[in-house]
Amino acid sequence: MAVSPGYVAREAATNLWRNRLMTAAAILTVAVSLALVGSALLLKQGASKATELWQNGVQTIVWVQPTAGPAQTEAIKTQLGQSPYVKSCEYKTQNFDYNEAKKVLPADELAVTTEAQYPASFRCELNDPSQAPAVYQAFHGKPGVFDVKYPGQQIKTMQSVIRVLQWVFLTVAVVLLLSASVLILNTIRMAIFARRREVSVMKLVGATNWFIRLPFMAEGMIQGVLGAGVAVLVVLALYWGVGLNRGNSAASANSIVAQMSLTGWEVFGTCLLVSLVGIGVGAIGSAFAVRRFLDV
Repeated sequence: MAVSPGYVAREAATNLWRNRLMTAAAILTVAVSLALVGSALLLKQGASKATELWQNGVQTIVWVQPTAGPAQTEAIKTQLGQSPYVKSCEYKTQNFDYNEAKKVLPADELAVTTEAQYPASFRCELNDPSQAPAVYQAFHGKPGVFDVKYPGQQIKTMQSVIRVLQWVFLTVAVVLLLSASVLILNTIRMAIFARRREVSVMKLVGATNWFIRLPFMAEGMIQGVLGAGVAVLVVLALYWGVGLNRGNSAASANSIVAQMSLTGWEVFGTCLLVSLVGIGVGAIGSAFAVRRFLDV
C-alpha cells in the first residue's frame, strides 16, 4: 500500500486536532524547553564574549627597579618580548607611575617620597591569564626587576565561575531536551492508544507498517517544529529586549550587557540550532513512541 504525502499530512492534522489539548500542551512544553535551551546557549555565548574581553583586560605588571639603568630596562623589555606567555607589553615611565600614585596614596606618604623613588613598569597582556604564575616565576628576582604583580586570586575565581556556568548551562539544556522528548513521546502514545482499534482494522486490510507509522511520526515532527518556532521568537525577544545586539546605543562600553553583545550571525546560528533540535526532538520522540507502543 503506497504512502502519499497528502495522506500523511491529513492524518497527522487529524491526530493533532483530535488530541488538541495534548497537542497544545506538547507544543508549549517543547517551546518552553527549547526557549530555555536557546536562552542558555545565547547567554553562554555572551558569557564567553565577556570572558574574552575580561581576559584581554587582565594585566601582569613587571615593576622595574628605580635604580635600573637603560641597559637593564631594555634587557627586561627584550626578555618580555621573547616570552611565549606574553602577547604584548606597554612601558610606563616613572613619571606615569608617580602620577598614578598621587591618585591613591595619602598626602603624608607622598610628601616623604619623590618621583625618582617610584619604579617604572611594563604592563603586559598575556596570551592566557592562567599563565600569569609562569611569568611571575620567570621574571621575579631577575636583575633590574623590582617586583611582579598579577591578579592571581581573581583569575582563579573567574575561571572557576566560568567552568561552573558552562556545566550548569549544559546540564539544563540536556534535562530540558529530555523532558521535551518524553512529552512528545507521551503525546504520540496517547494518540496511538486512542486509535488502537482503527490501527487494528488497517492492519487487517493489509496496511503496511510504514503506512501506519508515518502519520504518527509526522505528528511528532510538527509538534517539534511548532515548538521550535515559538522558542526562536523567545530567543530573538531576549536578544533585542535585553540589549545583546551590538547596535544597542543604550549599552555603555563598561556595562556587562555590552560586553556580552552578540552579532546577528551568532544569534542566527543559535536560532538555527534551536530549530534543528526541535525537529530532532520531535522526530526522535515520535519514532521511539511508534516503535515502543505501536505493534507494527
